[in-house]
Amino acid sequence: MVTSIDVFAKARENERIAQMNAAREIGAMPYFHVLEGPTLPVVEMEGQARIMLGSNNYLGLTGDERVKQGARDALERYGTGITGSRFLNGTLDLHLQLERELAEWLGTEAALVFTTGHQANVGALGTILAPGDTVIADSGDHASIMDGVILSRAKLRAFRHNRIDRLEHALQRAVEDGGGVLVVVDGVFSTEGDVAPLPEICDLCQRYGARLMVDEAHALGVLGARGAGTCELLGVEDRVDLRMATFSKSLASCGGVIAGPMDVVEFLRIQARPFIFTASGVPAAVGAALAAVRICRSDEGPALFGRVLDNARYLHGGLRELGFRVVPPTRLADGTELITPVVPVLVGDDWKAAFLWKALYEAGVFVNVMIHPAVPPGGALLRTSVMASHDRATLDRALAAFAAVKRAFEAEHGPLPAGE
Repeated sequence: MVTSIDVFAKARENERIAQMNAAREIGAMPYFHVLEGPTLPVVEMEGQARIMLGSNNYLGLTGDERVKQGARDALERYGTGITGSRFLNGTLDLHLQLERELAEWLGTEAALVFTTGHQANVGALGTILAPGDTVIADSGDHASIMDGVILSRAKLRAFRHNRIDRLEHALQRAVEDGGGVLVVVDGVFSTEGDVAPLPEICDLCQRYGARLMVDEAHALGVLGARGAGTCELLGVEDRVDLRMATFSKSLASCGGVIAGPMDVVEFLRIQARPFIFTASGVPAAVGAALAAVRICRSDEGPALFGRVLDNARYLHGGLRELGFRVVPPTRLADGTELITPVVPVLVGDDWKAAFLWKALYEAGVFVNVMIHPAVPPGGALLRTSVMASHDRATLDRALAAFAAVKRAFEAEHGPLPAGE
């Protein structure tokens, strides 16, 4: 009899499953908790009101009546779903309007809307790159970027997070690889909340003849005078070849976009498998995203961008004063310090991070926990994030909970990593 390896064995014997089961048994499982209402500054979650410091709803637009009305109008006009791909029967006039307005907002020739942000990265990278090409990625880049590289079968050269010297070394090596070279970085890194040094990266790409793609998922609707992201803020929009963004953060919906030259976008439109072979986003999601884009591009936009950044500075300063070790601000070329809406608290040990999460959750504050392999070994952190719609009283209540939890935790388990 021929015997084979059970492909399910990896699921049943996985170390991560054992860890999650152990965390669940002691009530310290930080994932898959159930929301019972909209994502607002204070949410209903599993029978209790909790301050939400774990959402990417940076501008607070999930609760905006105009965004909800945009979703309702699309639902009433087009129904609950399109039941087809954009390539065949799933393109709406709303998609075309959204693509035009996103291209105008980002200052590019064209834009292409995908059903999710993950598909936008996978579709762009898996289509543009090919075996024989080289992609150079920051080690802190989002997982969807890595997935796109895997699909493309291009050669991957990763460099240490935000280390320009290591990027240059990778570019030097890539020149010897013989194919095309694409550098891909996040504008704002989703876990650390810090910002890529795009002017220096652009200089190196120009020197070595490489193309550059920037993932603006956590920067669109947050950074820059018009909210167009890191490239706008740092003055390099005309030096970046492709830009990607999602609708599931500031735009209060679900979807993704690739923006850039018309010929590249048209190539993706007819060749990107994650675009061609998936159903179009539901009409309500497209309508909500379009309404959110219009709010961001209106006179209200700059005030929203300013409020979320003010709240980020306030939370960052409060946590630092309490003695937590927070990721330092990004220092810009003009000497100003930038704190994005992602404010991580460094803990170190995975289990300590889980226990801190549990204590905060029981105190009425929800945050995200990032443990290995999402972060390097020994680099566990609590990822907090703010919205423009948080008021100071709510943030003060959250900081008071952090203070009480820290005192109790350190009395039992010893000191947490101190701030610098």
